[in-house]
Amino acid sequence: MDIQKIVSELEREKDRISKAIAALVESASSSLTTWKSSGAHKAAAPGKRKKRRGGLTPAGRKRLSEAMKKRWAERRKKRS
Repeated sequence: MDIQKIVSELEREKDRISKAIAALVESASSSLTTWKSSGAHKAAAPGKRKKRRGGLTPAGRKRLSEAMKKRWAERRKKRS
């Protein structure tokens, strides 16, 4: 393969990569504009946050408690 052919292939690859980068930059800037205009970037006002409610049912809490007790018992057993 001669040098001129290699150089021309590299130039085509460079052009292809430049076009891909330009497309990504354009896409990122348009999605950023959409994100800003939607108001999604604004933080919730202080004191207006939703309160978290417990996600565990009493039965789930009991299962978790038993699993953790079992886990810690196994750890203590391995230490001894």
